[in-house]
Amino acid sequence: MRRPSEIGGREAMKSNRNMSRAEGRRLENVALIAFMLGSLVLLSLFRPRFSPTGKTGEAIKAAEQQAMRKESVRMETLDIADEAAALVAEEEEETQPKPSDNSSSTALAADHHLRLSKPVCYESSRRSDTCEATGDVRVQGRVQTIHVSPLEQEWKVKPYCRKHDAFALAHVKEWALRPLHGDAPRCTINSSATAFVLSTGGFTGNLFHDYTDVLIPAFITAHRYAGEVQFLVSSFKSWWTTKYLEIIQLLSKHEVVDIDDDHEVRCYPSVVVGPTFHKELGMDASKTPAGSSMVDFRAMLRSAFGLERATATPSGDRWDIRRRPRLLIISRRSSRRFVNEHAMVDMAMSLGFDVRVGDPDMSTDVSKFARLVNSADVMVGVHGAGLTNMVFLPAGAVLIQVVPYGGLEWLARGTFKEPSPDMQIHYLEYMIQVDETTLSEDYPKDDPVLKDPYSIHKQGWDALKSVYLDKQNVKPHLGRLKNTFMEALKLLPHGRQSD
Repeated sequence: MRRPSEIGGREAMKSNRNMSRAEGRRLENVALIAFMLGSLVLLSLFRPRFSPTGKTGEAIKAAEQQAMRKESVRMETLDIADEAAALVAEEEEETQPKPSDNSSSTALAADHHLRLSKPVCYESSRRSDTCEATGDVRVQGRVQTIHVSPLEQEWKVKPYCRKHDAFALAHVKEWALRPLHGDAPRCTINSSATAFVLSTGGFTGNLFHDYTDVLIPAFITAHRYAGEVQFLVSSFKSWWTTKYLEIIQLLSKHEVVDIDDDHEVRCYPSVVVGPTFHKELGMDASKTPAGSSMVDFRAMLRSAFGLERATATPSGDRWDIRRRPRLLIISRRSSRRFVNEHAMVDMAMSLGFDVRVGDPDMSTDVSKFARLVNSADVMVGVHGAGLTNMVFLPAGAVLIQVVPYGGLEWLARGTFKEPSPDMQIHYLEYMIQVDETTLSEDYPKDDPVLKDPYSIHKQGWDALKSVYLDKQNVKPHLGRLKNTFMEALKLLPHGRQSD
């Protein structure tokens, strides 16, 4: 309610008291209605995801309209007060500061900057530490130092998502955020983008770790900025950056910098040091600023590598080979090889599969192999990094993980089984039995390796890995494997198409 003017004294206050009360009630009602309508308008502007490529104008409008057609806006508007209270409670529980959702990606980034009133380093997950700072930010890459104002204390962080793994972090350089003083270096390059410091040290070069430790966390962290973010890569590997450049270019409109070898003083309005990890080969959409999920990440991959198939549906042409479901066997050269791979191919062909065999390694052209995987309806392989290529499978495809002998169900579950649903991929397992492993040829029947695998587990990871991952090849029973392939066929739409 408004206060009456103090000029005129108590008599004026008495004569206007009744009018003020009535007017106040009307104003309160009008204000409440305006607040509710304004809140509904703001809620209607929420988007399920934001473009990572920095589109503007008509392109943004078209993308937004398409996104609205494809996804329903899941939010309750029955009680705005309760909704606001819930959002406040969520923000208080989260350790990670989040920007507000907004229909404008630029406004989203700006709001994110404004809400960070001071630099902060925090545990963004059990596997990652992240620092976010705004203000006068000056990056000296060659000494791994970031000068920031305002900043009250020094912070140190290793920008890689395996913070409890001493071996991995031994190959990751530590970065320091320090208060900016009068003798701080002067800027030689200025940018209006957000600086993003991350490392390609650790276990990069292994496909699973490339995605789990770096690429997916980078997407979680950088996607919100709609391209207005610059990747400053520590422990830089030129071959690695070249390999995944198509992905990075969809997240950033700026050049990638080998920051450890950089002699410039780069100045930014804000910086993020260290990507945020959620889970193995995945992300939690409820924790991402714009509700981004693995569906969005996979859509970005299709755009980056020109993948044609979003879903595992057969061709409408009855004479097209694509009417036959395609099965891709992920072959291995060293341990955990399929000893009877050729027989597996023949058996799968007898079921009507169009069979392909892929043998990815570190030198494999990502774009070319991604197109092969995207053409498949079923992908089968022994547990290993090669199964990470599941990120390229179309939605509705089937992943069959062949789990080596030795009580490794827990390892198979955490790495590829649990990520499958978020990618909209069907998952099947084939468990290798003792008579299907080459370990039965190398050890006596009563040896603990065959008789009591968990006694080997108790000796630690190195012992487990040495025996069950490094020394084992497999020979699946074709009859049992045939049943698994037939189960996969039932999950595909091909068998339901009329001839």
